[in-house]
Amino acid sequence: MAAYEAYKEQFLAVLQNETITTVFQPIVSLRDGQTIGYEALSRGPKEMQNPEILFTSAKHFNKVWELEQLCRSKALEAAAAQQIQGKLFLNVNPNVMHDRKFRTGFTKAYLQNYALQSENIVFEITEREAVDNITDFRKTVDHYKEQEYRIAIDDAGAGYSGLNMISDIKPHFIKLDMNLIRDIDRDTTKHSLVKSMCDFASMSNTLLIAEGIETEGELLKLIDLGVHYGQGYFIQRPQAMIQPITPTFIQIVQKANAKRNNMPGVRISDITIHSITTFLPAIQPAHLLDAVDAKLKQDVALPGFCITQDHKVIGVITRRRVHEKMSGQYGYSLFAKRSVRHIMAKQFLAVDYLMPIDVVAKKAMNRSVDELYDFITVTKEGKYLGIVTVKDLLEKTIQIERDNAKQLNPLTELPGNLLIERELEQCLYQQKSYAVLYFDLDNFKPFNDVYGFEKGDVVIKLVAKLLKMVVPSTAFIGHIGGDDFIVIMDAEEVQMVTTQFITLFDEAVYHLYHEQDQQRNYIVSKNRHGVEEVYPLLSVSIAGIIDTFFENTFEIAACASHLKKQCKQQKGSNYMSTTGVSLV
Repeated sequence: MAAYEAYKEQFLAVLQNETITTVFQPIVSLRDGQTIGYEALSRGPKEMQNPEILFTSAKHFNKVWELEQLCRSKALEAAAAQQIQGKLFLNVNPNVMHDRKFRTGFTKAYLQNYALQSENIVFEITEREAVDNITDFRKTVDHYKEQEYRIAIDDAGAGYSGLNMISDIKPHFIKLDMNLIRDIDRDTTKHSLVKSMCDFASMSNTLLIAEGIETEGELLKLIDLGVHYGQGYFIQRPQAMIQPITPTFIQIVQKANAKRNNMPGVRISDITIHSITTFLPAIQPAHLLDAVDAKLKQDVALPGFCITQDHKVIGVITRRRVHEKMSGQYGYSLFAKRSVRHIMAKQFLAVDYLMPIDVVAKKAMNRSVDELYDFITVTKEGKYLGIVTVKDLLEKTIQIERDNAKQLNPLTELPGNLLIERELEQCLYQQKSYAVLYFDLDNFKPFNDVYGFEKGDVVIKLVAKLLKMVVPSTAFIGHIGGDDFIVIMDAEEVQMVTTQFITLFDEAVYHLYHEQDQQRNYIVSKNRHGVEEVYPLLSVSIAGIIDTFFENTFEIAACASHLKKQCKQQKGSNYMSTTGVSLV
């Protein structure tokens, strides 16, 4: 603590003279490389430029509120001066955010001074700070959510309280800590952790942001895992003046997504063998067999070697073939000093790196019994690229099938959130004419409470069945979860589909009620406070977004949510749409 006393004079001078500057670091989509917003980062004068010293001093001198207020005002001034487009991410101490002065001061009217809207403000709440009263803090977060502010959990993965905070406040964004991202392309544990976060985000409609991306390898691995957004030095360093993202970076992202085949669903036929190719150093034809034997004994995981000349594969030698030659009474003496040129197999399975995995699998399984488990050689433009083992081939095939099954809702067998997001992103990427219909049931919870969850499941299955009946086969139908569904289709057929669905739905659900409830046209159920209340019969609200331009899928969801609120205010089943104008 004594060390911070040395900073007291400089720190107090920062507050008095307001010597805080703001730098901005872009947050970009890992689907197309476009910027979706900026994180505002505060820097002190030279002697207190280190943010850790600055904010730790504030805590030590009990000036956290004053420093954060100064940083926020400077960030808003700088953002307004540069007319920043997109989201503005502001770091907020959770206990400061809960402070009465913050709630009364940070209002929509306050933002109007900077020509900013609440829906473009994202509060980054760090998990490193313990929350004094989680119940009251949750109420504070809900208050800001109701005011259209966005919430992000910062530094997720850096501490031990992150999962609890995520569960308690249900943020719009989760920012993965840079220590979790560092070397993720080479660290299997980090790979598994981030993959599990991607699965969670898909199921909970949360958006992931990877912090601290510093290498192309890290970027490509995050794209492959399906992380939504990223920031870091590899993309752009924090700068006082906003600069565009380089075309080179955007090309890397778009090329990686093209390889990942950003289409609804992932079929084995869409995945090329290059995705599981392992580079294994090749050997020259003059290499002696005893040297090859020694390498294979030293590394039991090696399946063998490709023999190349002028970068082209002229033969292969497998572990099995080496063992055959070197074993037996005279094997070593006969072959040890012979070059692999005379022993290698000249007939082997070689495939181009762009060949689909399922085609490679068929070729591999059509080999003779003796060669069935030999590794597969992969080439690019006729030159050696690497190998694929049969084990890797089978594991990847199983993984794709398993992952596809996981993406289908088990109740309706319709595509879930990950496939829905991919379909929406494809629409945005192609910028083609399309309509997005969101289907949401009204009064579903009281129906469940009175008639039970099994009857509720009957309703969910009914919705899926009716959608399959009325929606054209060329359209996409997805099950977001619970009683929420989505249809992406040709805009010209929307009116016919919505009219037919409402008619069929209203008629079908009516017969699911008991005669008494049918006659009085309502049911009685207890609300969340345990008080009996009258609820109308089930109906459906359909929000239609037609030919409206959006930057990302988050904006589509926000627009649909806004529209559904209006639709739900109408009695009975209704369809409401917006055309050509974003409501976010």
